[in-house]
Amino acid sequence: MGYLLLEGGAEFGGRMREPDLRALELAGGFDAPLRILPTAAAPDHNHIHAGNNGIRWFQSLGARDVDSLPLIDKASANDEGIARSLRAARLIYLLGGFPHYLAQTLKGSLAWSAVLDAYRNGAVIAGSSAGAMVLCQFYYDPYEGKTHEGLNLVPNTLLLPHHNAFGKSWAPQLLQQVPTVTLLGIDEQTAILNDGDNKSWTVYGRSGVTLYRDGNIETYKAGEKSIIMSF
Repeated sequence: MGYLLLEGGAEFGGRMREPDLRALELAGGFDAPLRILPTAAAPDHNHIHAGNNGIRWFQSLGARDVDSLPLIDKASANDEGIARSLRAARLIYLLGGFPHYLAQTLKGSLAWSAVLDAYRNGAVIAGSSAGAMVLCQFYYDPYEGKTHEGLNLVPNTLLLPHHNAFGKSWAPQLLQQVPTVTLLGIDEQTAILNDGDNKSWTVYGRSGVTLYRDGNIETYKAGEKSIIMSF
């Protein structure tokens, strides 16, 4: 298996340089093929702008093979050329936007099958905000106020993005709705990256991470190289 990078939002800023550079390193370096999925930004027609922001950001870090793929609906999610590009990628980055649209577009698609193939072959799978939410077993759709099954790369977990801004306000109701699920709150310009083997996670970025589990609230700060064991 490869690695997982989960980011809380406001991702293309200086405080995210360290985790994104580490992801590039794990992916194989600056020549590693990096593919951005702007799917979650498609409902409000922001996918081209968002994808270009991602390209500029990773190029500024030194990435030389980075592209934003035109995966914006079910048809393009089943495009063989897009799937082939994802299967060969070493770092796949899911942008933020509308989580339910993103999850429903990817589920059962050729593209998602290709992402899983890349992950099994050692690639880094990354997401920010909605892109990180859907990688967990469950995600909350704030637009309809419901919890759904996610893509399940992080079992028994539901992610609260932008935790320091508004994500923490979701916690009380979700603790009632899914009491046995770990809630993972990640602040803006903050990330966690797993080690790929021991299922521990390192906190990077500007702020911190909050875990709600087993009736307890645990906080882990970036800058101290905090290690969160498996959740």
